[in-house]
Amino acid sequence: MENTQVQDMEEKGGEVISRHFIQREIDKDLKEGVYDHVCTRFPPEPNGYLHIGHAKSIILNSSLAKEYGGKFNLRFDDTNPTKEKQEFVESIKRDVEWLGADFGDRIYFASDYFDRMYEGAIKLIKKGKAYVSSLSAEQISATRGSFSEPGTDDPDRDRSIEDNLRLFESMKNGEVEDGAMVLRAKIDMASPNINMRDPVIYRVAHMSHHNTGDKWCIYPMYDYAHPVEDAIEGITHSICTLEFEDHRPLYDWVVRELEFENPPRQIEFAKLYLTNVVTGKRYIKKLVEDGTVDGWDDPRLVSIAALKRRGFTPEAIRMFIELSGISKSQASSDYAMLEYCVREDLKLKKPRLMAAIDPIKLVIDNYPEDQTEMLTIPNNLENEALGDRQVPFERELYIDRDDFMEEPPKKYYRLFVGNEVRLMNAYFVTCTGFEKDEDGRVGVVHCTYDPETKQGTGKEMPRKVKGTIHWVPAKEAVKATVRLYENLVDEEKGVYNEDGTMNINPDSVKVMDNCMIEPAIAGAKPYDAFQFVRQGFFNVDCHDSSDDNLVFNRIVSLKSSFKLPK
Repeated sequence: MENTQVQDMEEKGGEVISRHFIQREIDKDLKEGVYDHVCTRFPPEPNGYLHIGHAKSIILNSSLAKEYGGKFNLRFDDTNPTKEKQEFVESIKRDVEWLGADFGDRIYFASDYFDRMYEGAIKLIKKGKAYVSSLSAEQISATRGSFSEPGTDDPDRDRSIEDNLRLFESMKNGEVEDGAMVLRAKIDMASPNINMRDPVIYRVAHMSHHNTGDKWCIYPMYDYAHPVEDAIEGITHSICTLEFEDHRPLYDWVVRELEFENPPRQIEFAKLYLTNVVTGKRYIKKLVEDGTVDGWDDPRLVSIAALKRRGFTPEAIRMFIELSGISKSQASSDYAMLEYCVREDLKLKKPRLMAAIDPIKLVIDNYPEDQTEMLTIPNNLENEALGDRQVPFERELYIDRDDFMEEPPKKYYRLFVGNEVRLMNAYFVTCTGFEKDEDGRVGVVHCTYDPETKQGTGKEMPRKVKGTIHWVPAKEAVKATVRLYENLVDEEKGVYNEDGTMNINPDSVKVMDNCMIEPAIAGAKPYDAFQFVRQGFFNVDCHDSSDDNLVFNRIVSLKSSFKLPK
């Protein structure tokens, strides 16, 4: 991961505190009396589900408000009814709350301010700062010029204020067809910043809105609406991503010309880019609509809903955002670092249970058929506070298929005929033979046990063994379905082709529907998470799992090549 975070270091009580550039800018504004408080916001457009990139903005904005004792608003930029749905509004609320961003009762909508925005547009017209244009979108684009050439004036640029007021009123009253007229800000067609060349600030759209119904048939453009929303709400620092840096002069122009007192200040930071994953909202939407994934919260995606469903935690995502850093420089973070963070968060919190993902039966031929021992096993060797559990041990067990081989290679220390291993927290067993089913696959492994090797008795073991394997009692085992996930895209080919299509990995999920888990798993509820010994971290799927059929998603495997930068 490349991290070019710009930061200062300062000492507080002997502790060195890292300060990124946005914190330093806010510190300066408060010190100089530009603002006497801090108010931030997260302003999503409700046209899809949020993803991991949005999590950076949510966590940054809410954390800044909390750090300075200020307020954090959740505001929906719902100015485009053609793409917005109430479903997306509700999903965004859930995601922001789940990440721990405290917006209290401060949920706002851009549509709440449509009357104020309309009044602002009238004010601009009266000041000679806006005019109604009859050019089409294509004509406006053609006359805006280029980076090396100025734009050309709109033929309607010098309409009288009276005519502009009359035409804008007719647009509002539904007397103008979609696309026939727009309202443009009157700024500078020769500006070196193309965004300042008389941008469109209102369009006609005869569409029903999810919040205002059919009240409006004109809708403000984002570059006009956003600064008005910030100013009305008293936002002090409008924190946004770098693609809005060139729009900042227009942002400042709007709040200045509308004469807002103590206007907000826009500050830009670099987006979060993640390697080898699909993050673009429109690409995720396409995957959903094509049926490549089973919804916006498919565990193979990195939407916030998908990460939650898969078993990632808010704490892990916050750790990942912190490690990725806040910077002005574009950089990519490794997906492996996100996996590292969730491992770090879960390893001391969750019990470690035994599960045979692809089970075969292990029969201990010299163990009494009618005997069951209750073994006391710690729930987490690294966290004694999680206590112990009782696990039944008996003659017939399940082990993982990978823990037995007919013809083992060198340095294979698990079960094969003649080899002795330890059954985790139990006894030494020696493999004596095996049985195959009608398809020629090993179905049963036979062994004998040494009753003098019971673990936990305090006795010194009579000999050493190199291999330890986990097991599950056959009679009490809970059958479950387990989903093993790989990357949704083919990492070797990259995420996108030149034509914009995606390289989908056909083996991105493997379903194991005969997994056997020790009885302590019984009663597990959606989102409950566990470590399955040697297999990884898993959680109960919130959609497909039931009391009669537990379904687990593998959150992350135990092994990782990622190393935290020093």
